[in-house]
Amino acid sequence: MVFLPPPHLASASRPAYAEAYANILVAHRRSPLTSASSVIILVAPDVDALCAAKILAELLKQDDVMHRIIPVSGLADLERMKDELVTYAELHTLILLNMGAILDLSSENWFGEFSMKLTVHIIDSNRPQNLANMFSGGENGERFIVWDDGEAENMGEERKAWEALTYEPEPDSDEDSELDDQDEVRSNEDDGPDDDEEFSERGPSGKRRSLGDGDRSQEKRRKLDDQSTRLSREQRDTYHELIAKYYGSGSWYGQSASATMYILATVLERVDCDFLWLAILGLTFQYTTARISRDTYDKYHSIYYDEVFRLNPLPPDVAANTTDAITAMSPDDLSVRAAEELRFMLFRHWTLYDAMYHSSYVAGKLGIWKERGRKRLTGLLAKMGFSIPQTQQPYAHMDLDLKHQLRAKLDSIAPEYGLVELTYPSFARCFGYRASPLSAADAVEAVGALLDVAGGIRMEVEVEGARHGGEWFGGGRLWEGGRNGEEKREKRIEVGSRQKDGDDDADTDVNGEERKERTWWVKNFWAAYDALSDIVPLRDALSLAMSLHRAIIRQGTSIIDKQDIRTMRSHRVVVLSQGPDLALFAHPGVLARLGLWLVDALRDRLPGTKIGGLKGRGKKSLPFVVACLNERTQTYVVVGIMGALDFGDVRRNEFGLAFIEAKQRCNARSRHSTFDASVLEIEQEDLKLFLETLCEVGEGY
Repeated sequence: MVFLPPPHLASASRPAYAEAYANILVAHRRSPLTSASSVIILVAPDVDALCAAKILAELLKQDDVMHRIIPVSGLADLERMKDELVTYAELHTLILLNMGAILDLSSENWFGEFSMKLTVHIIDSNRPQNLANMFSGGENGERFIVWDDGEAENMGEERKAWEALTYEPEPDSDEDSELDDQDEVRSNEDDGPDDDEEFSERGPSGKRRSLGDGDRSQEKRRKLDDQSTRLSREQRDTYHELIAKYYGSGSWYGQSASATMYILATVLERVDCDFLWLAILGLTFQYTTARISRDTYDKYHSIYYDEVFRLNPLPPDVAANTTDAITAMSPDDLSVRAAEELRFMLFRHWTLYDAMYHSSYVAGKLGIWKERGRKRLTGLLAKMGFSIPQTQQPYAHMDLDLKHQLRAKLDSIAPEYGLVELTYPSFARCFGYRASPLSAADAVEAVGALLDVAGGIRMEVEVEGARHGGEWFGGGRLWEGGRNGEEKREKRIEVGSRQKDGDDDADTDVNGEERKERTWWVKNFWAAYDALSDIVPLRDALSLAMSLHRAIIRQGTSIIDKQDIRTMRSHRVVVLSQGPDLALFAHPGVLARLGLWLVDALRDRLPGTKIGGLKGRGKKSLPFVVACLNERTQTYVVVGIMGALDFGDVRRNEFGLAFIEAKQRCNARSRHSTFDASVLEIEQEDLKLFLETLCEVGEGY
């Protein structure tokens, strides 16, 4: 296979992104069978992959390349899709977004037996990557192209080890023993009597030399030369250890897929505010979900910061924007602005109190799950001069003076409560007359909520004016979003009847239930995909994100209050087996959000665990295992999270290998339903044994 370096590392002999994209266009235009199935993009279900797919689809559209975008939920779904793709005779380009990096794609189990005209492009931020994907050669290997972020340049040792183990012959003990036996026979012949003189002659030195000795010495020399090209057992063991260390160091994330696509658009000189906004959303998603550290975020933020001012120059009389001063300059203003983002959840669209209450950072510092913590939050707002009625009304309706003073008040008073990292540099986008400006963090929350819970589960969202006994007297409404949400609302009675019929069929047919779940998931995917380019469904999804965070806070505070966190030898375990939100947390994405909230909330209150490395080396961290019962399938969804003790830091997630080893030891019935190895679905009866085995494995991960 081939890995493509980023443009700044490319050369004439090493093509980069633009050349690979040009080859896609050439293959499409030369193909005699051109259809929408000629170029297929498989997309993983996360915000970064969605943004990358949006950028790539627009580039292909500009070049008049027909293509298909197919959402793929996990490994099992990818296997089904592989069997379907075999039947596509016109397929010549397959693009994998945020999937496939860890798989040996050239093997017969995946795409190795596909037509030689098929080229597979892997654009994945997941690490580690399969070394065969990076360094394989040959006619078959050249068909698989990894879009690298420059990391492969620093993998010289791993590449040398992989190539040696793959291409160098293994040491053969039989040949070694044969060579030794021949040497022993020759020594016996030299020491033997002179009766064999007819088979020997005298050399110039007077010493007797066997007539066949020259042939044997040449044979020995040839075998020694062959052996010199072979790896010794010590070298082979050293290389095996190096490869095992690379794969066993845990999972982490590299450059976002949306950033890779934005670099491609930059090289093609096609960047605009839409592409920049999508790349910013991909970066923000990685940061808010603790996939990258603050240092990595700052590195990419500085790049996008320059791009923002290059593509959106502000008039000289307009000062730099802050969190409370982002306004559209005209009804058609669609610009992207740099802004300082507060660590308050959706605070521009919520009440100030709720935004702070539902912030994991504030929760951890103040302990809002206790009455004392909630009083501290109220006391903080009072000390800032914000009355309770002001903080309980929507932020947009607060007094303008208070909004302008918010940053200054927080900077002077919040440190007294331990809130010293309340802001981080980010971006926001204006939407002209259609909506108020939206920050990148808020947009990521809305798109993520659509992906996880836009359909397939009953979610009640708050109606504006219902909080204080307005027209609705504290009522809410069921979420009816998704693709073509307006049509669904107009036909909600008809849709409800069809859903009811579908439920009846599902009760009698397990396969029908699985198809229904996949249907909901695909609808969620397209709802989120459409929202990336339409502010109306994106703005409507903010209320869904609020309801999701209410459920997370409700469940998280219940876990801490009831002391449901069990401390094991090397990690902590939370098992959810009952509760009103059980169906919600059976979704891996939502369960991971709960785990991240627990890590943030308890970071300063729990001692760290030192588990890194095969010999117990490494820094302390906060590993959590969160499991939730899926009552419909009678299985548990298990998520492993490796939290860092320092806010803004990130640890490599070592639960993937630990889960695999634990389930192999106890023969637990399980499956990986997503592309994340640290997410596992396991049978209800096997959970207890699996968790016990995981404790035994814990010392090794």
